Amino acid sequence: MTGRRSRTGPLQNALRRGRELREQVSALLQQSKNAGTMDLDKKKNLSRRCLELKKSVDENAFTLQNLKKSDEPAPVGNYHQRKEEEEKQLLKLSQQLEKLASILSRENVMKGSTVDEKSKTSPKIKQENEDIEDDEECDEESTEDEEEEEEEEEEEDDDESKLGDDSTIRHFTTLGDFTAQQEGDLTFKASELLLIIDKKPDGWWLAKNSKGESGLVPKTYLTVYEKEGVGRGPSDEETEEDIEVTDETAGGAEILKRTDSHWSAVKKAITENNTLDALTTMGTVPAGFRPSTLSQLLEEGVHFRAHYFLQPELTPSKLAFRDLVWNSEKGTIQSRSTRISLILTLWNCKAIPFPGLSIQVLSRHVRLCLFDGNRVLSNIHTVRATWQPKNPKTWTFSPRVTGILPCLLDGDCFVRSNSPSPDTGILFELGITYIRNSTGERGELSCGWAFLKLFDSSGIPVPSKTYELLLNGGTPYEKGVEVDPSISRKASIGVFHQMIAQRKQPQLLVKLRSLNTRSKDILNLLPEVLVGSMCYIHLLLFYRQILGDALLKDRLNMQNADLISNPILSTFPKLMEQPDLMDALRSAWAEKESTLKRSEKRDREFLKSVFTLVYHDSVFPLLQSLLLPEYRWAEEESEGTRWRMIADFLKQNRERDGALSSLLSSESLYKAFDITEVAYDFLGEAQKSSPRF
Repeated sequence: MTGRRSRTGPLQNALRRGRELREQVSALLQQSKNAGTMDLDKKKNLSRRCLELKKSVDENAFTLQNLKKSDEPAPVGNYHQRKEEEEKQLLKLSQQLEKLASILSRENVMKGSTVDEKSKTSPKIKQENEDIEDDEECDEESTEDEEEEEEEEEEEDDDESKLGDDSTIRHFTTLGDFTAQQEGDLTFKASELLLIIDKKPDGWWLAKNSKGESGLVPKTYLTVYEKEGVGRGPSDEETEEDIEVTDETAGGAEILKRTDSHWSAVKKAITENNTLDALTTMGTVPAGFRPSTLSQLLEEGVHFRAHYFLQPELTPSKLAFRDLVWNSEKGTIQSRSTRISLILTLWNCKAIPFPGLSIQVLSRHVRLCLFDGNRVLSNIHTVRATWQPKNPKTWTFSPRVTGILPCLLDGDCFVRSNSPSPDTGILFELGITYIRNSTGERGELSCGWAFLKLFDSSGIPVPSKTYELLLNGGTPYEKGVEVDPSISRKASIGVFHQMIAQRKQPQLLVKLRSLNTRSKDILNLLPEVLVGSMCYIHLLLFYRQILGDALLKDRLNMQNADLISNPILSTFPKLMEQPDLMDALRSAWAEKESTLKRSEKRDREFLKSVFTLVYHDSVFPLLQSLLLPEYRWAEEESEGTRWRMIADFLKQNRERDGALSSLLSSESLYKAFDITEVAYDFLGEAQKSSPRF
C-alpha cells in the first residue's frame, strides 16, 4: 500500500528555490575570481549571467514577500521567522549580485589598453570578488572598499565630462572595428576618420565616412581627432577591449530593425545618468520600458482629461452648441449617433515583466484613448489592474468585491468619437507608478503598448470579438521595439523555442462588445467625444439632461450669456478626476434608487429632482470640505484616508437623513464661499473646449 504523498506548500517551494539560487551565486562568484584573465566575450557572458541571476533572486524575493500563512496546505512551524530569515538572505544575495555586476561593468570599461595595465587591475578584481564572498559570512564592509568605490565613481564622472560632446567638434577617430548590429548602423574599422553630422542625446551619433556612407555609430567608439581637438587616449568607456562587439550578423543573418538591447542600454546609462537607464542597467526593468507617454500628456494640462470633454462644444458661429441639441417632441436632449460608438472589456494582461526589488510598485494600470498614429483624439481613461502574488505577471480587471465595484477598477469602458480618420483606433498603454527605494523618487513607466485599429482598409468597422494584442516596447511613436528583448534572443536557436517565446510575449486581451438598442440609445446621449467607465454612465446621463435643461430649455433668451445658478453643472466635472467621490455618488444614488417605486423610476423629471437632492447630500459638501485630503494618484495612505472619511460622511447622512446636520456642525470645516461653487459659466467653459481637434 503506497503512502499518501504530502503536498508541498508555497513557503517550502520558495525556500527550496532560495537554496538553488544560493548555490548558483556561489558558483558564479567562484568563476568571477578569474575575471581578470577572461576575454571580452566571456566577461560579457559572465555579466549577463549575473544580471539574469539577480532577476531570478528578485523574483523569488517578490514571491516570498507576498506569501501568506493561509496559503499553506498544512500548518508550518515558525512560519514568519523562516520567511523573514529567507527574505534577508535573498536581499543579501541581490546586493552581492548588484555589486558584482557593477564591478564587471567597470572592468569592461577600465582605462588603458596595454596588457601590463590590465594585469595590474586583476588583483583588484580578485580582491573585490573575495570581498563579495566574505559578505555571505558577514554583513560588514570595510571602509577601504567604500573609499575605493567612491574614488572610482569620481573618476567615471570625470571621464564622462571628457566625451567630445562639444557641438563645434565634428571630426572623430574610431577606436576599434564596429559591425552594424541593426538596420541604420554604420560599419567602420579602427582608426577611421568620421564626420559627425548629428550628436543625438541617446549616445548614437549620425556619422559619415570618407566614402560618403551615413549611419548611426556609438559615441563610446570615438575619440576626438587630434587635429581638431586636444588629443587624448581612450577613456574608461572607450577602451579597445570594451568596444569589441561580436558580429551577430555573421553567416548571413538578417539585420533587424533598431531595438534597445541590454548592452546599448548599459552604454546609455553611462552617458545619460537618468533614472530609467539606471534601472535598466541594474536589470530592474526590461530594456523596452519607457517613461509613460500618456501620463506625461495628463500632467501637461486639462486637454486630455475627461471633464474637458464633458463641456458642450460651440458651433463655428458661436451662437449654438454643436453637440447639445434640444428635442422639443421628447422634451429632452437630442440623441446623436457618432462614427465610433462601442463598448469594450479589458480581460487581462499576460506575461507582463515585473520590476526588481530596487523599486516599489504603487499602481499597475492601463491607460487608453483614441489615437490615429500621430495624435491623441480623446481624453485618456485609466483602469487600475489587480494581480495575485502567486501569478504577478498576470493583471486582471473588474475583480469581485463586496458592494459596488470602484470605477477605477472597472474594465468595461465606452468609447465615442466622430473622427473621420481611417487610421483611428484605441491606444492601450500598460503602466506602473513606482517609488525608488534608494532615493524616494516617484515616477511612471510604460510596460508596453498596443494599438487596436477600429476600421479595416475599406473603412468597415472591425468585428466585435476578443482580440489578443501583443505589446510593443518603447513609446507609441517608436516601431520595432520589444518589451523584453531577452525573450527573442533566447528564441533565436530554433523553431520550437520561437513558438515557446511567442507564448511568453506580453499581451493584452480585450473584447469589443456588440451593442444592443438600449446601449446605443444610452451612448448617443453622451458627448460626441468621450472615453469612460460603464459603471457611471447613468450619472453622466443625468448631468447631460440637467445641462440640456439649463442651456436649451429654461434659458428664455438664447443670446443671454449670464452665469447660471446650478451647483451640479459647476462642480460635477470635478468628479471625473476624483474616482472615489464618483463612487460615493454612485453608492448614494443606488441606495436612494432602491427605495423608489416603479412609477417614480419612469418619471424623468422626478428622477432628476431626486438626483439633485442626492448630489447635494453626498458629494457636494465633500468637494468643499477642508478636512478631506487632496486627491493624489497612487498614494495608498491618502486614498485610504479619503475613503474612510467619505464612508463616515455617507453613514452619518443615512443616520441623520441628510447632510444638513453635518454642514451645520462645528466639527466640520469647509472652504470659504466662492461664487464658482454654484455658478456655471457655460460660455467660458465652451470657449475653453473649442476647437478640440
